[in-house]
Amino acid sequence: MTDLSQFPITKRWPATRPDAIQLYSLTTPNGVKVSIMLEECGLPYEPHLVRFDTNDQMTPEFLSLNPNNKIPAIIDPNGPGGAPLALFESGAILIYLAEKAGQFLPEAQRYEVLQWLMWQMGGMGPMMGQFGFFHAYAGKEIEDPRPKERYRAETARLLKVLDGALAGKDWICGAYTIADIAIAPWLRAFRDGYKAADLVGWESLENVPAYLERFLARPAVQRGLVRPQRD
Repeated sequence: MTDLSQFPITKRWPATRPDAIQLYSLTTPNGVKVSIMLEECGLPYEPHLVRFDTNDQMTPEFLSLNPNNKIPAIIDPNGPGGAPLALFESGAILIYLAEKAGQFLPEAQRYEVLQWLMWQMGGMGPMMGQFGFFHAYAGKEIEDPRPKERYRAETARLLKVLDGALAGKDWICGAYTIADIAIAPWLRAFRDGYKAADLVGWESLENVPAYLERFLARPAVQRGLVRPQRD
């Protein structure tokens, strides 16, 4: 049995299945990328709930795994060369898991997939997240309309980019890949969580709404969206 005691995080979140990938996460758009990927790949994993309402992400144990205090993060007890591997950043984890499982990152389309993954990580996710902050959470008391409008307009532009790229395709690179696993959870959060779709011309998009529904219909996606389970 693998010994994970070298990782302080396992003292706060003990591993009952130390030979499985340990996932430290929450059901946010970034968090579910990894739980969905693990479900899609069929890799054994043990999910641990990192609660934001109790600031679990700021504890010394969590910071020992991810000094950037963000979810998700993983420990793979069987990393490269058989040694345990600790990893954070959802995009990096998706690439790692795709290579480990040999799934959802086809060699012939590797760089096309990675460009759309980076597009989500550097553009769509941050813009939607900032707009969601101003629209649905703590930004309402800010009187200056310019910050919110900047994020709204950029979100609308990025959705048009995605809509055009999806023309004639079920998935962003043709086949289902980690790029879709990164992009679609943010679409779901924006539409259903932030409830901001009507502010960015969602109804005029020709391909994005059906793309999201295809994604949500996948059984592995449905399982991954609720991992780790809340109390």
